[in-house]
Amino acid sequence: MGSPPTTADEARALVEAFLARGDLPTEKTEFLRARFDAGLAWLHYPAGLGGLGASRALQPVADEAFAAAGTPDNEPRRIAVGLGMAAPTLLKHGTADQRERYLRPLWTGEEVWCQLFSEPGAGSDLAGLACAARKDATGWVITGQKVWTSQAHYARWGILLARTDPDLPKHQGLTFFVCDMRAPGVTVRPLRQLTGEAEFNEVFLDEVRLPDTARLGEVGDGWRVARTTLMNERVSIGGDALPREGGAIGLLARTWRDRPELRRPGLHDAVLRAWVRAEAVRLTGLRLRQQLAVGEPGPEGSAVKLAFAGLLQEITGLELELLAEAALRHDEWRQDRGPQPEFPLRTATHRYLRARGSSIEGGTSEILRTIIGERVLGLPAEPRADLALAWRELPR
Repeated sequence: MGSPPTTADEARALVEAFLARGDLPTEKTEFLRARFDAGLAWLHYPAGLGGLGASRALQPVADEAFAAAGTPDNEPRRIAVGLGMAAPTLLKHGTADQRERYLRPLWTGEEVWCQLFSEPGAGSDLAGLACAARKDATGWVITGQKVWTSQAHYARWGILLARTDPDLPKHQGLTFFVCDMRAPGVTVRPLRQLTGEAEFNEVFLDEVRLPDTARLGEVGDGWRVARTTLMNERVSIGGDALPREGGAIGLLARTWRDRPELRRPGLHDAVLRAWVRAEAVRLTGLRLRQQLAVGEPGPEGSAVKLAFAGLLQEITGLELELLAEAALRHDEWRQDRGPQPEFPLRTATHRYLRARGSSIEGGTSEILRTIIGERVLGLPAEPRADLALAWRELPR
């Protein structure tokens, strides 16, 4: 294998050379496997793991070249948890065997992943979780409940954070696992949300047995591993590369332009302010992605996700106000168990309702403000009386 590409032209040339091969399979999954094996899945990943060890900044170049050629993609929305959270965590903390086993079918979409973190009593305070992992002669026995688990109903694997030592302070007694969602004792139940859909679930783990090879990182080091997941999650939610007027602001601007009869003087200033904020958030996300090309996600991703959540709710609210009584129409309220629906393809009412969750998922806005204050702005940490106590001594 030659040197990794260093310029956009070199990256495009690699894609063109790959597509010019005479032995490329036409079936979608086989094509995606071949792309992975050629190192053109994640260009910045190591050779042999879907990449070429190139700059992360060249990934959009390769993706655009494949899209322009009309090749099949891996349906990134359907496998978002795997791509945005599980894969970077496996890459940083997984063993060689774990990376080789999981990364290829994750990227091709053959195996869907979910995130088993939040619990009924541990959402914003994730480190307070109670799901227990007990070691025995054959591996680990997991017992507990998780909630708000997107895509668990069709996931093959889950990234799981569980408590392995209740006698240590809450951040120290956690261990990270890869959970087989088909294992005996795993029960998935839908949670119907405000839109009528059930894209997330509650998951019950009743004496679920996992081998020690399912452990990611060292015993008791789960919080450090989970922070990798969380930082990448916040970037994946708020840091998408969008063109100008991409996403929700484009829908609002299009309605404003195409339907002048709906315009009212009082809304003009509000729409313009939302447009400016959307552009500022877009450019901030672009800058963050450029920083990621030379490093790893940090607390700055929390700021982008925080801004994105508030902006999305503001824009969808403005869209309802602009449409007036027409906004009362909703297409349907059936319980859909598919992936998260395409945002632009639904009604304004659906977009407004779904946006209510943006300030909760991926870290609540309140917690993100605390992270920004302490880790970005350097403000004094909030007083905490629970950090030195053993988890079992904490009031619940």
